[in-house]
Amino acid sequence: MDKEKTYKAPQVVVPGNEKRIMLHACCAPCSSAILECMLANGLEPTVFYFNPNIFPVEEYEIRKQESKRQVSALGLKWIDGDYDHEEWLEHIRGMEEEPERGGRCLLCFKMRMKATAMMARKEGIRLFTTTLASSRWKSLEQIEAAGKYAEGMVDGVEFWTQNWRKGGLQERRNQLLKEGGFYNQLYCGCEFSMRK
Repeated sequence: MDKEKTYKAPQVVVPGNEKRIMLHACCAPCSSAILECMLANGLEPTVFYFNPNIFPVEEYEIRKQESKRQVSALGLKWIDGDYDHEEWLEHIRGMEEEPERGGRCLLCFKMRMKATAMMARKEGIRLFTTTLASSRWKSLEQIEAAGKYAEGMVDGVEFWTQNWRKGGLQERRNQLLKEGGFYNQLYCGCEFSMRK
């Protein structure tokens, strides 16, 4: 029997039984299984693409267009965040030599989660979460800390802590990546993550 036809998205427990979710998206591959899961659970995600860490700008544009293409195909709302790499560099100044999962990543996550929380409030959406929690290369503890930080900085919103790696979502992500023909990047995004 075909594996694709037998796939069933896992059930998720949403705080307060909210339906509308602001989803920070880092890229189309990481968003794919999460969006499918949300829709299967009757949720209404709005996708916010805010990634000023991505370098160079050509890489940023490829990832942005792929995210937009994916969300458009699903008929969902997609919001373009501002790209200001210089502001991001200023934000992480002094942390350039930090290793992956170090202090630079935490600062980066905090900046992006705060922007997501602000966009959620602007759109009248109480819950926000991020596709960053789908990557095995990221620290779930840092992502949760950044989300809770943003929740504390922006009134009226709550960070939905969700491990998007569980329930077969990692495997489903890889399957959807192939099916959708999405560009799959080979590094986190910033110039410092490009180093060997």
